[in-house]
Amino acid sequence: MVAKKTKNILLIILAVLILSGGLIYYFNYNLNLVQQDYNAKIVDLKRNIDSLSNQLTSLGTNLSTQIGLVDTNLQSFKKQNEQEINTLSKLIEQIEQQSNIKLTELKNELKDIRIKSADFSAIVDDVLQSVVSIKTNVGQGSGAIIDRKGYIVTNVHVISGASSIKAVTFSGKTYDVSAIVGYDGNADIVVLKIDASGLKELNFGDSDEVKVGEKVIAAGNPAGLAFTVTEGIVSAFRTASNGLKYIQTDVPINPGNSGGPLISIKGEVIGINNFKVGGFEGLGFAISSNEVRSIVNRVVDEYESKNQ
Repeated sequence: MVAKKTKNILLIILAVLILSGGLIYYFNYNLNLVQQDYNAKIVDLKRNIDSLSNQLTSLGTNLSTQIGLVDTNLQSFKKQNEQEINTLSKLIEQIEQQSNIKLTELKNELKDIRIKSADFSAIVDDVLQSVVSIKTNVGQGSGAIIDRKGYIVTNVHVISGASSIKAVTFSGKTYDVSAIVGYDGNADIVVLKIDASGLKELNFGDSDEVKVGEKVIAAGNPAGLAFTVTEGIVSAFRTASNGLKYIQTDVPINPGNSGGPLISIKGEVIGINNFKVGGFEGLGFAISSNEVRSIVNRVVDEYESKNQ
């Protein structure tokens, strides 16, 4: 009886062992399958990651190339745009300059038309802005502002013997002459200086281009009558014994006109009124502008070089 129970127990143990072995085999087999599936997925995942990495690298390279190309195109466009802007700016400047030149030429032509029709009113207002009355303690005369720095040209005899010199502008302002810049006694030309702002200057014309019969005006302060203009024509050209060139006119030259400008139809100074022949009407003389300009340039250059 005991032997039978023992046998049954052994059978049960054997069955359990067999069953356990089967289960272990089953679980090991399934575990191997899971492991293989996992490894396969890991391989696929690594392959996908490598592929994605390659794609990203390729994309980065292409993107860098495209960015570089865009940057190059942008720089090229920017440079071309700057060149076009500079070209356009220069063109605008040229147009403005040409327009100003054309407008100036047109204005001068209109002035010439009015003047040639015996009407100097087109330039008189501008001229008188640059004429001054020279007043001293011994007399008076006229002068012309020839530089906005305050340089005035007149005759030496207008200020000869004076201890005080003043200049009165067309606007009515009176200025003390701050310096006698320089002079040429032989030519009777002196340059004075006043310290003033907002001055309008007259430009020298070429007296060699002036023709006999050409209309001119003299501006000045005859007999103390401030800022008067008189009209006439160029009668002849004379060269004095001292070698100076004079313009002879029939413009009335009276005391107080000395040192004032003789103005051409272009509104330029072609001479500085100097004297008239006493006892004769219509015999006035002005020192030619080319002579005056040479003297003015020389004395002003010397003055400024000493006062730099």
